[in-house]
Amino acid sequence: MLKSKTFVKKTRSGGVMKIVREHYLRDDIWCGSEACTECKQESTVLQKDTCIESSLCSYPHYLIPDTNVVLHQVKRYRFVLTLFKNTFIEREPGESANDRNDRAIRMAAKWYSQHLKTSESNPDGLKVVLLTNDQGNKQKAEESGLLVHKCEEYIKSLIANPELVDRLALSSDDKNEITSNKVLFPEHLPLSKIQAGIKSGSFLQGTFRASRDNYLEATVFVQGEGEDTTEVLIQGLQNLNRAVHQDVVALQLLPQNQWVAPSSVVLQDEGAAKDDNVEEEEEEKVVRWTLTAVLQKTPARKPTGKIVGIIKRNWRPFCGMLNVSQIKESTRHLFTPADRRIPRIRIETRQASTLAGQRIMVAIDGWPKDSRYPNGHFVRSLGSAGEKETEQEVLLLEHDVPHQAFSQAVLSFLPKMPWAITPEDMVKRQDLRQLTVCSVDPPGCTDIDDALHCRELENGNLEVGVHIADVSHFIRPGNALDKEAANRGTTVYLCGKRIDMVPELLSSNLCSLRSNVDRLAFSCIWEMNHEAEILKTQFTKSVINSKSSMTYAEAQMRIDDTTKNDDITKSLRGLNKLAKILKRQRIQKGALTLSSLEVRFHMDSETHDPIDLQTKELMETNSMVEEFMLLANISVAQKIYDEFSECALLRKHPAPPPSNYDILLKAAKSKEVEIHTDSAKALADSLDVARVDGFPYFNTLLRILATRCMMQAVYFCSGMDSDFHHYGLASPIYTHFTSPIRRYADIIVHRLLAVAIGADGTYPDLMDKHKQSALCNNLNYRHKMAQYAQRASVAFHTQLFFKSRGILNEEGFVLFVRKNAIIVLIPKFGLEGTVFFDPKDKTAPSLVFDEEGPTLKVEEHTFHIFDKVKVTISLDDSNIQHQKIRMALTDPVIPGVSVPVPDTEPQTKKPRLDR
Repeated sequence: MLKSKTFVKKTRSGGVMKIVREHYLRDDIWCGSEACTECKQESTVLQKDTCIESSLCSYPHYLIPDTNVVLHQVKRYRFVLTLFKNTFIEREPGESANDRNDRAIRMAAKWYSQHLKTSESNPDGLKVVLLTNDQGNKQKAEESGLLVHKCEEYIKSLIANPELVDRLALSSDDKNEITSNKVLFPEHLPLSKIQAGIKSGSFLQGTFRASRDNYLEATVFVQGEGEDTTEVLIQGLQNLNRAVHQDVVALQLLPQNQWVAPSSVVLQDEGAAKDDNVEEEEEEKVVRWTLTAVLQKTPARKPTGKIVGIIKRNWRPFCGMLNVSQIKESTRHLFTPADRRIPRIRIETRQASTLAGQRIMVAIDGWPKDSRYPNGHFVRSLGSAGEKETEQEVLLLEHDVPHQAFSQAVLSFLPKMPWAITPEDMVKRQDLRQLTVCSVDPPGCTDIDDALHCRELENGNLEVGVHIADVSHFIRPGNALDKEAANRGTTVYLCGKRIDMVPELLSSNLCSLRSNVDRLAFSCIWEMNHEAEILKTQFTKSVINSKSSMTYAEAQMRIDDTTKNDDITKSLRGLNKLAKILKRQRIQKGALTLSSLEVRFHMDSETHDPIDLQTKELMETNSMVEEFMLLANISVAQKIYDEFSECALLRKHPAPPPSNYDILLKAAKSKEVEIHTDSAKALADSLDVARVDGFPYFNTLLRILATRCMMQAVYFCSGMDSDFHHYGLASPIYTHFTSPIRRYADIIVHRLLAVAIGADGTYPDLMDKHKQSALCNNLNYRHKMAQYAQRASVAFHTQLFFKSRGILNEEGFVLFVRKNAIIVLIPKFGLEGTVFFDPKDKTAPSLVFDEEGPTLKVEEHTFHIFDKVKVTISLDDSNIQHQKIRMALTDPVIPGVSVPVPDTEPQTKKPRLDR
């Protein structure tokens, strides 16, 4: 059925245009109810025997929620009845879109009610109930003779599911009930004023990033022209003005005489649930910091501002725990998120006793100006806090790691087993199965991406090959498997668990370059002389058969064992010799050799608890593999850029801004060592000669600190950028080619290289620089979150390790100095912790902080960066949600501050620490 509406419109030139709008209305949309005999439907979706038990509606019934109820609860809505001829309505003159929607839904409810009433198969009088929170809509529905209830009153009436009330998003009426009468925050400006302010330059727009260490401080990153980013400091609750981490906000810069320095105080909102009033003590702290900062020298101060409005909320369900109210029978409680950057959230729940001790998820509904905390609602429970499975789930959710099982749609694109290489597969491949190829990886590695070979040629030169799993052969562009891998972006490695980017059939079997099986590969082969100079480069798809899968230690023992002289060992020795030359050449060009402490856990085979912890030791074979992976990545980067200058997927590492080096320069200066940072080579050279007599660990500490100064390396599309340089590697161009099982970027690079050498065809998205750039943004995000998730997993397992070990006394070094604490590194465990000097349970000692040093004088002792100290290490599990490693000073001995050395060693088995 066609329904049309005609009207005229005046054009800019003064003419008149006739507009005809047509609606095609259908008469074949069936009601979907089992109780109906009128509709000619083949299948039904609504049961005849409804089983909703409600004290409000004791009769069988269907529910129709109005648009506002649905939008408020789930943020999305579709209503096919607007296409149905019996329920279609025109918008009346002067009627708002919302009023028209309400009227349409009342019409639909009325039609459905009458439709079912006339059905012969509905003798029990199945009724239709409209749910709405709009008082006007409710009144009009009642006047039309409809059964109508408010959403909350209906949910509360459900006999079998009383807990559903907790999952309701709060309405604006409910929100007012949970706030005080005192206005705590400035009003947010409307979007129209914000847009005008940004256009005029009086306001700035940026991404709000809350501090982990100080809940009264945040930074807004304002994007300028090109890659310029300005960091604006925000301090104090009123200036933060209800912004939540990662919101896009509008801010106003304060006058320069009100600019302050970032606080060096570590301050966390850990107290018991308090009133909505801002505590005087907190306000005093803000004032005190501000005064201190203003009096500091100008270079320490940063542009400072205040939030005037929210442009885009970035709220998501947050994991955390419930702080049960001390008021008996209260249904209002505070929820403390696991992420310290998120404020506590006030919720209503009748399940507090059940949820106590559970990890739960809560969503924010809003943040009124008269509430100390945002309001929200319970979403779901994740399990008991402290249990490994629960904590791992929290960790993955909080870092937005896609970890659901692969869907059937994804799995349907896997090859059928048994799989074998076919003659068609060999058409554009070289058969390299005769070569002595081997792989070298960490212990327990099953997703083997890369393998190597080295052999002497008849002309006396050397042939070196890097062979990479040909994952792009199995994952074709645009299918469900490809889209899932692109979304995941990377494999995530947690302690004792791996979240694969691609299904296990590929990651640990068909793509993994295991020994003694034929595998498809993408090979980069060089002809080199004995000085590691590249004479010729070849890229080819291939078939290989690895002769050995070794760990780094096994490969090292082969190289060092003078009695061995087989083909595999000779290949390894050739690779190792060339790798040393390549590394020396890289360092001469200015590549950085930095340092970071990584730990390895040894797990109990039955409980999977960590029973041993040691820092990872790097061998020559680690460096050997790394050098050839770097060389392959550089060679491939140049090839794909030469062929596709506008759409090559590359990786760059920006040079740090000079201010990043401040802490490194101060640390070196404190030991009378000079560090030059005007170029990567200057930094590398000065790090190489940085030595302090009697302090052998000094150079390692300096390199660890230098690592903290670096920028994050990122993927980018060559057609969208002009700066390709990789600062850390001192390479003019770089990409990722060598790990396609665990990185989606490498799959794209493989596809580009395959097109470049004529081994595969292209497709539109591969050559679209805008789509490549959008893909890079997701890959950068996934890579960053995977790193954070991995660190969180290490932190959790470190807590498990120390849980049964009592109090240990260990040697460490001061890495950072704060106003009220020192950050200490324990090399033995690769562990960082904070020693606080403002204890809450006793009188704080005299503290004098010098920003220039930086130094912290505690009573009569002054701490500098890199000072050697001794501390006790123990697990503080008093807060089950935020369990932490506690450190207390034992040496130097400061009366009233240091703690005594523990008298007895723990009775449990001590860890074996091989260094």
